[in-house]
Amino acid sequence: MPTYPQIILKPGREKSLLNRHPWVFSGALEHEPGGIAPGAVVDVTDASGRFLGRGTYNPASQIRVRVFTFRDEALDADWFRQRLREAEGWRRDLLPPDTNAFRVLFGEADHVPGLIVDRYDRGLVVTFATAGADYLREIILEALIDACRPDWIMERSTGGYRKEEGLPPRVEAMYGDVPDEPVRIRENGHAFLVDVRAGQKTGFFLDQRESREALGQMARGRTVLNAFGYSGAFSVYALAGGARRAVTVDLSEDAMSLARQNHEINGQAVEPADLVIADIFNFLREDKTDFDLIVLDPPAFAKSKAALVRATRGYKDINWLAMRRLPPGGLLFTFSCSGHVTADLHRKILFAAALDAHREVQILRILGHGLDHPLNVYHPEGEYLTGFICRVGE
Repeated sequence: MPTYPQIILKPGREKSLLNRHPWVFSGALEHEPGGIAPGAVVDVTDASGRFLGRGTYNPASQIRVRVFTFRDEALDADWFRQRLREAEGWRRDLLPPDTNAFRVLFGEADHVPGLIVDRYDRGLVVTFATAGADYLREIILEALIDACRPDWIMERSTGGYRKEEGLPPRVEAMYGDVPDEPVRIRENGHAFLVDVRAGQKTGFFLDQRESREALGQMARGRTVLNAFGYSGAFSVYALAGGARRAVTVDLSEDAMSLARQNHEINGQAVEPADLVIADIFNFLREDKTDFDLIVLDPPAFAKSKAALVRATRGYKDINWLAMRRLPPGGLLFTFSCSGHVTADLHRKILFAAALDAHREVQILRILGHGLDHPLNVYHPEGEYLTGFICRVGE
């Protein structure tokens, strides 16, 4: 087994690793050797030299080391193959059989920091979010091909994490013939088209599977507004669940085209007025349709702690507008996909919105990540999606 450079912690700073938290911050370090390439594998020891964990190192990040394992084992292709097989195996066991798109591996939640792997039928979309995952890219690619047996692999390494890690964005085909046309997937028996090359996130919001299913179960007889609708997935579930009408609103013309196609391949007839290209804040103020179920699934308003105050105001305003539009007994599905907006803060935002809207609001159900986006109990920072089903009263 290879030997790795040693990162030594200050006395008394080993507690978080003993508690299996995978991040080591710069302030905890007593000694870090020079000349280590960003992303290279290192060992972390306490002040006495006791081995604590093995992970990847980035001198440009406040998170100096991201720990992959607390065991003395090589981080080689075999190690990654084992992780991938385990991660995909239990997901296939638990997900519905009529679903062929899901998250295969979710970073720290699956003990592989910085690596995101999503399956879309016979192919994979992969994100290398950190210097460590990027450094191990070729080893990981070998493991992906062996463990997951994909026809193709598309890399979509973009976003704020890459920038924070000192990495440029990278979007390219890694393996096989990546389709130029949208890939057709199935989720809970519904069909969707996914643009794996240029769609939002990795092409589809896989983390909302269970929330869409919940909406489908409550939509019967209702007129539904799907705000920030993107591919129209919530609307597809709503109509399949017996909704009278589903209106999808998004700023993107491409998103509305994709939503229309998704309705068509599910045999759902929709009118042009049901696919609206508009700013949702203006739409909620100006449109006169009587909606009795509203879905708010906005993009991350708070992409950093510095943006949290303004983001909180935005979340409050959109929920206030929705509450004012709903009749007594109307349902509100409201989400935040920002890790900086905790479930507790999200509740406080709903409280403030309800108070200003002069409406009674009951939380019927708490929503979150789908089961293929697990939360590592030792890494609470991995929680980013919070949601509530609310009943809006008088």
